[in-house]
Amino acid sequence: MLQFIANRILTMIGMTLMLSFVCFFIIQLPPGDVISAYAAELAAAGDSSGGQMEEMLRERYGLNQPFVVQYLKWLRNLLVGDLGYSFNLSKPVSEIIESRIGISLLVEMLAITVLWAIAVPIGIYSAVRRYSVGDMFATVFGFIGLAVPNFLLALLIMYLVYVFTGTAVEGLFSAEYANARWSLGRILDFLSHVWIPVVVIATGGAAPIIRVLRANLLDELNKPYVVTARAKGMKESRLIMRYPVRVAMIPLVATVGWVLPTIISSSIVTAIVLNLPTLSPILLRSLLSQDMHLAGALILFMGILTLVGTLVSDLLLAWIDPRIRTGMAT
Repeated sequence: MLQFIANRILTMIGMTLMLSFVCFFIIQLPPGDVISAYAAELAAAGDSSGGQMEEMLRERYGLNQPFVVQYLKWLRNLLVGDLGYSFNLSKPVSEIIESRIGISLLVEMLAITVLWAIAVPIGIYSAVRRYSVGDMFATVFGFIGLAVPNFLLALLIMYLVYVFTGTAVEGLFSAEYANARWSLGRILDFLSHVWIPVVVIATGGAAPIIRVLRANLLDELNKPYVVTARAKGMKESRLIMRYPVRVAMIPLVATVGWVLPTIISSSIVTAIVLNLPTLSPILLRSLLSQDMHLAGALILFMGILTLVGTLVSDLLLAWIDPRIRTGMAT
């Protein structure tokens, strides 16, 4: 297992280098950049110094150099912790990410915890109690969750809260706690706001998990090893949880690697609708404004989170499925 982890980490390092080149190449593809847009704004406002300002900024930040030189300079700065400067927000990229990564991580982890806490028991129940009233309800819930866009559900919840309480709920904090230090009052205020994005994200994400887990578990419940264990008198609940559920969870555990990048990219439209101070709106804004340093850092960060998530997923699969630990899985 240690050798497996070491090999994966070495592979991740090489993949990260390749990923950094791809990210930098992609953000350079669209014509123009944030500096040319800034110069165009100055020209539109009647400022004749736009061209001179553009040339000065390109010289200062090395944007007039060849692509390879720019990439190597960007990579060197990344290795020493310098993520560059956001021209659009007029702040260092590291400062922007640092100010929002904590709250983004907290919201996403709460949503993921609620998502799995809802989806897994419902999926197991639907398979074990096939065609029961509960299974029918879970099926309807799954179809609604797949059909209704997250942002529409967010708008509906905000409307209902306003109708019944008279309070406009948006963001993650009230005005008096937005920039305050953490305290009991700020925590309670946060909890009174965060349940909406958590419910919205969890509802949309739980639906496919319920359907996949139900289908996989139905395939396992009548296989010979389950029939044999049942014939030997093993308690039904213990039998289901010990064997078929573990096998049915394998395809879902394999997707854990996709979870971590959602810290940045999860529900961008929902975050905008709810006015959430997370990284999702920042990512969209940086892409639209061609803020190359901020966009490149966020995309690279998403790629690294995907690699880390894939490693975590592989370790969980090795723990769930003994065949993977012994090298017998095909």
